[in-house]
Amino acid sequence: MGIWNWIASRLQPPPQAAVELSGAIWDDVTGGATAAGVYVTSRKALETPTSLRCGLLISDGVSTVPCKLMRKDPVTGKRTEAVDHPLYDLMQYKPCGWMNTQQFRETLMLHAAFQGGGFAYINKVGRGRVREMFTFEAGEVLVEKRSDSHDRSPLYRVNGEEVPNDRILHIRGPSWNGRAGLNMVDLAREVIGLADAAQDAHAKRFGNGVQTTGVYSIEGALDDKEHKRLTNWIKAHYAGGKNSGKPLILGSNGKFVPFGMSGADAEHLATRQYQDMLICRQWGVLPAVVGIADKTATYASSEQMFLAHNVHTIRPWHRRFGTTLTCDLLTPEERSQGLYFKFFDTELLRGAAKDRAEFYAKMFQVAGITPNQILGLEDMDGFEGGDQHYIPANFARVREDGSLEAASKPGEGGDDDDGEPPPGWPPRQNAGRVLSGENERLIRGASDNLNTVLDKLDGQQED
Repeated sequence: MGIWNWIASRLQPPPQAAVELSGAIWDDVTGGATAAGVYVTSRKALETPTSLRCGLLISDGVSTVPCKLMRKDPVTGKRTEAVDHPLYDLMQYKPCGWMNTQQFRETLMLHAAFQGGGFAYINKVGRGRVREMFTFEAGEVLVEKRSDSHDRSPLYRVNGEEVPNDRILHIRGPSWNGRAGLNMVDLAREVIGLADAAQDAHAKRFGNGVQTTGVYSIEGALDDKEHKRLTNWIKAHYAGGKNSGKPLILGSNGKFVPFGMSGADAEHLATRQYQDMLICRQWGVLPAVVGIADKTATYASSEQMFLAHNVHTIRPWHRRFGTTLTCDLLTPEERSQGLYFKFFDTELLRGAAKDRAEFYAKMFQVAGITPNQILGLEDMDGFEGGDQHYIPANFARVREDGSLEAASKPGEGGDDDDGEPPPGWPPRQNAGRVLSGENERLIRGASDNLNTVLDKLDGQQED
């Protein structure tokens, strides 16, 4: 009997788990009934094309953009990649043995976008070193309020068992209580329910209904056998989408009186499109990004819509994700040393080559970026000497201490010295060559001719 008691104890959840199952988890399993009569769960939201695409757009925007561990020098302010830190390889490539970093962040973001929070376990060894991280399944982690009124930190339970907060990586969306993120599926339940009901009604109309819905009446009474025969005959020849539009042939003085609304009268298409717009609004995704075409949209306006999506939808998630990684994976001492996680948002502009070129040119002209940094952002190799900063004043080189390289004096020579300048010509500045050799020769020749003319004028006597 011992083994059977053990099995029975394992099959029965603990009292705390039973209470939680009747709450949030049970609602997510069965879904709350909507006014449209549809039970909406996270699974149902994934089966709705528009909500699924909204969630995938958000998760793709977070998982495909590089997220690197950076180090900012407290003295010079120079930023470099912290490649020597163990967390760099962990977040750059493989958080655990069976997931790469893109899959890891994608799963966390899908859970956060649909259920308000994505959870991962932080496996620490030794003196708190993070060895690996792996995601939990959706609904496996519960966030509760502690019984101690003075402790406002969240209480995490995994399958009914409490887990220390420093072992949970919680990517939380917008929150109302400060502990758990808002469940978007629960908030959008009515919107998704009506969209699903409209789709189901449209599908059943083609699957079960007669195109010319109405009453088919004949003279005389029908017994059960005749009624079944006539019903089967109508279903076989006139029901379903394959028989749509076929003329209805009547016999025995039969009459067909249509009375149902058509698909156009019910405005199924307009209703479904409007529900798609509401779903996009719920997740903060522009309809054009999902693929809902607008008659007034142009190529230029669509480009701005995609940019607005990156700025107003994706970038806030980058900040939430990056800040959480910095706070939960790094110690206070490491943060004081300048370590932090950063999403490189410039990756989102890779589709606009013209915009990238203009940005690089402007940053280069204010000495804000070097040629090698530009090549690095384009995944291209740099060159020797390409780590120098330049400014537009003849592109004079900026020294390491921030000062400009002094111009060469006459007789000191230099890389750009071609010998002594002609008599009367001002000393050449060695701050950078702007003019080509041909233009310089023409200018010097014009100057010599002008001096000759002025000398002749000075030799003439005035009348």
